[in-house]
Amino acid sequence: MLPDHRVRQREYLLEISRALTEELNLNTLLSRILHIAIEMLGGHAGFIALVGDSGEWHIAINQGIPPALLSYLENWLVSFSGSEEAAETRVPEINRMLSDISMGMITGVGIGMTVQHSTIGQIFVFRNYRATFSANDYSILTSFANQAAIAVRNARLYTQITRQNLRMAALLNSVADGILILNPDLTVLLVNHAFERLINAPVEELVNKPFAEVVRWARLPKGLRLDEAVKSNWQWRTAKDLFLEGDMLRYSPLDPIPVEIAYAPLFSDEGELLNIIASVRDITRFREAEELKANFISVMSHELKTPIALIKGYANTLRREDVEWDKAMVSESLQVIEEEADHLTAMVEDLLDATKLQSGGITLHKTEVDLAELINDLTRKFGLQSETHQFVADLSEDFPIIVADETRLNQLLTNLLINAIKYSDDGTIKIDGKKIEENVQVCITDQGKGFDPMDVPHVFDRFYRSDGVAKTTKGTGLGLYLCQSIVKAHGGKIWVDESYHQGARICFTLPIKTQSQLVL
Repeated sequence: MLPDHRVRQREYLLEISRALTEELNLNTLLSRILHIAIEMLGGHAGFIALVGDSGEWHIAINQGIPPALLSYLENWLVSFSGSEEAAETRVPEINRMLSDISMGMITGVGIGMTVQHSTIGQIFVFRNYRATFSANDYSILTSFANQAAIAVRNARLYTQITRQNLRMAALLNSVADGILILNPDLTVLLVNHAFERLINAPVEELVNKPFAEVVRWARLPKGLRLDEAVKSNWQWRTAKDLFLEGDMLRYSPLDPIPVEIAYAPLFSDEGELLNIIASVRDITRFREAEELKANFISVMSHELKTPIALIKGYANTLRREDVEWDKAMVSESLQVIEEEADHLTAMVEDLLDATKLQSGGITLHKTEVDLAELINDLTRKFGLQSETHQFVADLSEDFPIIVADETRLNQLLTNLLINAIKYSDDGTIKIDGKKIEENVQVCITDQGKGFDPMDVPHVFDRFYRSDGVAKTTKGTGLGLYLCQSIVKAHGGKIWVDESYHQGARICFTLPIKTQSQLVL
């Protein structure tokens, strides 16, 4: 039978072998290694020093060493940073240091932890009695240290991989676009939070499912389908070809959303397909911008066509030399030309204002404004211009003077009144106003058809005109957008009163006192 101490040594070696395959937490592993080493050599204290990425030495774990001595040893190890000096040459110096402190009652042994001819650390064990470490002690510690070095390397690699995975997960979840990582068989391996929000489904319902079941289309998308790219082994495909655009179906209750998907295959050095990265971008804004652009071109083409045709027609008529025009006919024709030119000027002004409001280029010049007087003047002016409408101003007795840009308020009220005239054939157009705490509230009411509830969320958008209205009335879709911009610039609010059902009612509030000047 083996002697007891040999049995114990074998058990220690078996334990470190188990630790090599079982324990991947570096701190826990180092603690077990040091504890076994101290017990195996009959020691009373010890420490493990490791080499950092920059070549510096530091004490990773210790047992039985007083704090003051530990600090001293840490400083001593710094002097060896970057040195290739072996543990055997360091131990005598440590022994001399400890002997001076303990009056010769402490001896130590140390051995390097080496993996593939590279030293990653050292194990030091100390005894608090005078006894030399035998050759057998060194042999046992060397075998132990070699296995321990492998375990430490594996734990370090595991820690590195874990941290890399955490960094990758944090990176994926910080990206605004949706990201899917696919397996070579096109099943979903991983999705980020942005894609979960985009498709309105938790990760549990997405992973391990075929890509075709996760990304579904409301209609046939444009571009290269993923299955086609895989079948062709990604040959003759550039980055710009690996692209797909369409309306992606989402989980209830959300409607389909326009997205753009870019694919990026990941290959091994041997050319084997490892993963496919799919980046999903919400292109709602781009789609809206395209629709806005198309709508703008359509509206402006239509709105500019009529006044230009009238101006050209009347000008050509007046230039005819074969007809004698009387004074009344000439005056009427010139009046039409002037009115249509004013119409064109108003459209250009609205476009310029909309552009300036969008880019923040308009400055409000604020003074004290008698809003009640301005409203009364406009009702008298419009009352003389329209024979089919009656204009009524109903303002409270305590209606106050406010601080605002009078020119812009005139533009605001004029646009709202023109809008009321345009969308009501006849009837009363009423302007009522009152003071509400530190604000004034003004509402313009007509007796027309009113707003379609489906249009209400969009009536203040640039160039927005409902299909029915666009066919029957002129307009650029900028009037209410400009009104909203002016009100917001003054720090107020504007809205459609949906509780009013006898026509249309638009209300806005303005603060009574504001800053002297504000840039949009």
